[in-house]
Amino acid sequence: MANHKSAIKRIRSNNAKRLQNRYYAKTTRNAVKKLRGTTSKKEAAELLPKVVALLDKLAKKSVIHKNKASNLKSKLTKRVNSIAK
Repeated sequence: MANHKSAIKRIRSNNAKRLQNRYYAKTTRNAVKKLRGTTSKKEAAELLPKVVALLDKLAKKSVIHKNKASNLKSKLTKRVNSIAK
């Protein structure tokens, strides 16, 4: 158990940030799954910028590594471009 007031506050703020990070990460994973499951070129083209923005936001906040975000963006873009009309 923490003995210092600052340590107690840090535990509280870490828990709040952890929950927020988990929410954003799960939301992004669901968006990526939805994009991967899309068969319509038009729908995929509309979803891609939104998913890329979510990935960039996670990388900026260090929830995921910037290289992981780049790899995901690259693979998703290739997938969207390979979908036939």
